[in-house]
Amino acid sequence: MTKIHGKVWKFGDNVDTDQIIPAERLVSTNLTHLNDFIFEKVRPGVAKEIKKGDILVAGKNFGCGSSREHAPLSLIQAGFSCVVAESFARIFYRNSMNIGLLLIECKTDIKEGDKIEVCTDSGKVKDLNNGKEFSFPKYPPFINQLIESGGLINLIKEGKF
Repeated sequence: MTKIHGKVWKFGDNVDTDQIIPAERLVSTNLTHLNDFIFEKVRPGVAKEIKKGDILVAGKNFGCGSSREHAPLSLIQAGFSCVVAESFARIFYRNSMNIGLLLIECKTDIKEGDKIEVCTDSGKVKDLNNGKEFSFPKYPPFINQLIESGGLINLIKEGKF
C-alpha cells in the first residue's frame, strides 16, 4: 500500500520540462544537483523551500515538452514524493514511473500550502485542511509493484519483472 502525506506546491496547466529544469542546466554529466535549479525561471528560490515528502499539484498536461528524464529526476531529488495533476504528457508519465516518481491523474481544487494524503490503494486524494476527497483510478498490480520498488530498474534488480 502506498499512502503519502505532504505539503502542496501548486502549479497550473502546461508546465513543460524546461520550466521544471531549464535545458541550460543539463550540460554537466553530474546530475546529482538538478534539484538546485527546479522551477528557477518560473518560481525563483522555490528549490530551497521544498522539503522531502512535499507533493506537487498541477493542472492539465504537466510535463509537456522534451522527453528527457531530467525533469522527473529533478523532482525526486528536490524531495517531491508525488505529483498530482489533472493530466500528464505521456512521455513524462512513462519516464516518471520508470524512475519511481509517483504520478496521480486527478482533478482537484487543492490550494498551495494545504496538507494532503494520497492513497493508491483506495484511489483517493484527501485534502487534510478541509476533508475534501478526490478520486482517481487505482493502479493495476504491476504499476503498484513498480511504485513500491522505486522504478523499473529496481523492480528488475529485485527479480520481480
